Amino acid sequence: MSRILNSAWTRRQALLAGAGAAGAAMLPSMPILAWADDKPPIGTWPAGSEGDSIYVGAAVPLTGTYAVQGADELKGWELAVEHINTNHELMKAIAPKIDNGLLGKKVQLLSADSAAKPNNAVQAEQTFINQNKIVLMTGSTSSAVAVALNKFAQREKILYLAGISGSNDTTGKDCVRYGFRQGFYGEMAANAIGPVLVKNFGEKRKAAFMTPDYTYGHTTTKSVNDYLTQKAGWEMVTNQVSPLGTQDFSQYLTNIANSGAEFLINVNWGRDAVLSTQQAKQFGILPTMTLVIPYQIPFLAKEVGPDITAGVFAATDFWWTLEDKFPLAKQFVEVFQQKYGYRPEWGAENSYVSFAHWARMVTEAGSFYPPDVIKQYEKGETIPSLLGDVHYRPEDHQCVRPVVIVKGKAQSEMKNDEDFWEVLEMVAGDTVIQAPDAFGCQPGDYT
Repeated sequence: MSRILNSAWTRRQALLAGAGAAGAAMLPSMPILAWADDKPPIGTWPAGSEGDSIYVGAAVPLTGTYAVQGADELKGWELAVEHINTNHELMKAIAPKIDNGLLGKKVQLLSADSAAKPNNAVQAEQTFINQNKIVLMTGSTSSAVAVALNKFAQREKILYLAGISGSNDTTGKDCVRYGFRQGFYGEMAANAIGPVLVKNFGEKRKAAFMTPDYTYGHTTTKSVNDYLTQKAGWEMVTNQVSPLGTQDFSQYLTNIANSGAEFLINVNWGRDAVLSTQQAKQFGILPTMTLVIPYQIPFLAKEVGPDITAGVFAATDFWWTLEDKFPLAKQFVEVFQQKYGYRPEWGAENSYVSFAHWARMVTEAGSFYPPDVIKQYEKGETIPSLLGDVHYRPEDHQCVRPVVIVKGKAQSEMKNDEDFWEVLEMVAGDTVIQAPDAFGCQPGDYT
């Protein structure tokens, strides 16, 4: 028994082992139970899946510059959990082995406001671990949060699904064995929208960039600029880098106005994107310069108005009018709108699909044991999404999925009050994603 107890078994397992040994002593013809084949505890396993429910923890921004997008993400996770627990036909289409929950357990979603701050997010997840023994972490919206939770997940040996995270580093140099990303990101966006910009505007143009000062902004700006300069001879005449949560962009916009740029490529996100775009119009920069949104911000068009976004090219993860092409997208849009009163943005889509894919992996693996679930992802099998079939790369845990190119509609072209974007094309993920080792991914160990 000392060998068993010293292997960090739970108290319940130790008691069961003791009972088995005592029973064997009373019945000499019965062998001592063979423990060698049993998996040792890791992370919150098995304690987190021993009850009637399992818990997942979302650290999501509900205040601060990314609050609107975070609230949309949270709705996607809420809907996915509801569908997992009720055998909804949409969830069954993606994860066919759900059965009023996962492996006989109901799924419970816990959430906390991260305010898009890494320390807040890590502290929230630590609380969920201590109090609820969560088996899965999610949330981000800020890639700084995603990177922090990646590292935390690897340390704690608990799976982490990134929410919105546009940094190349999330599944690049900061990738981990325990982290996965369903959504697109800077490099994929750049390689998808770059050809559209060159086709429509030609070569050797001058562009000003607006960049938020953290990993998402820097990596996305680099990817877009690299494509345009290397493929079409564009020139970055200025790159205005601002802190997250900036309210007044006048100093940056003054520099842009004096730069000689023909294009304003705004990489800012959330409320920063709204304010910087509105102020660019107030400064007279728009429409004198052509606005480009390489990584589309949910609700941007709604908040700044179609008079600003009309004719603007953007790359995105999902747009609701794709319901006309994909039956699963149509189901999602309908049930989401019925529940929440608006058509979903891509934050909610990303959240829902990420959870659906996790539910599929757990039920296909037949286990909550983290290495088993990870290895199920790493099979790289073709699986459904709302936009057709996708797969996860075993090397970096990035989902290879389409990038959607949209163009802003004028108000006169809108068929309803949410019809802001026209889908121009869907670019196949495998044509715009970098090689698995291009950004330095070394995922680490399973145990």
